[in-house]
Amino acid sequence: MTGPALLSLLAAAAPAAAQAEPPAYLQFLPLIAMAGIFYFLILRPQMRRQKQQQEKIAALKKGDQVVTAGGLIAKVIKVEDQTVDLELGPNVRVRAVRATLGDVLPPVGTAPAND
Repeated sequence: MTGPALLSLLAAAAPAAAQAEPPAYLQFLPLIAMAGIFYFLILRPQMRRQKQQQEKIAALKKGDQVVTAGGLIAKVIKVEDQTVDLELGPNVRVRAVRATLGDVLPPVGTAPAND
């Protein structure tokens, strides 16, 4: 085959090959699926836990047992806007920033709901 004949064959085959390719948006479907999985399996549960934590801290009242971020278990003596006064033991009182409280413990003597 001569050069011009070979070029005409390649030119005729090129449009057919271009039409056989899948659309460009299909290449992004795996990335979109991974982003959706990431959102529903990781981000959404984390946001739910964070919201529950904020609700517990907002509903804090005198007499509640709390765990500080440092792991100390204390009883709430006084609640203010940004701080709380905690009693760690007899005559041992500290003031803590409300946002640093890790968890509010259930009252002592109550059975878990699944027992």
